[in-house]
Amino acid sequence: MIVGLHHVALVVTDLDAGIAFYSDHLGFELADRFEWDGDNPVIDGTIGLPGSSARGAMMKTSNAFVELWQYRLPQSRDRRADPNDRGYSHIALQVQGIEEEHARLSAAGMTFVGPPVNFGTSSAIYGRDPFGNVVELYEMRDAKHPQLTAIHTS
Repeated sequence: MIVGLHHVALVVTDLDAGIAFYSDHLGFELADRFEWDGDNPVIDGTIGLPGSSARGAMMKTSNAFVELWQYRLPQSRDRRADPNDRGYSHIALQVQGIEEEHARLSAAGMTFVGPPVNFGTSSAIYGRDPFGNVVELYEMRDAKHPQLTAIHTS
């Protein structure tokens, strides 16, 4: 039985900078840090990367976690290009005051595709954190339909 979403994992190039950005600018709380260096059969068997080495952090918000990873071995490759690429497309953060959050996070180093788009009952905009991960800001203004995304309400 699946009971809900626990976390979304993102690979960053600098774990300490990732923790700082997700804490200072996105409001996540550091819940845990962990690391390993090669030849760990339990971890290698879990993630399927023999001889891996990484540092990680679990960042907590009110209803889910974001897990940040900085891999030392094997070296990370950036295969993301656009939100329509296969695989994990983005994480969406529900906000209040999307215009203010857009301005604040732009000043903090996020880049956005443009200003927030108003869909009537919601607003949304896609951007990238300082490590290139796609992060959507989503403001919901229709409490009767919290599951609806901007695309569904347009």
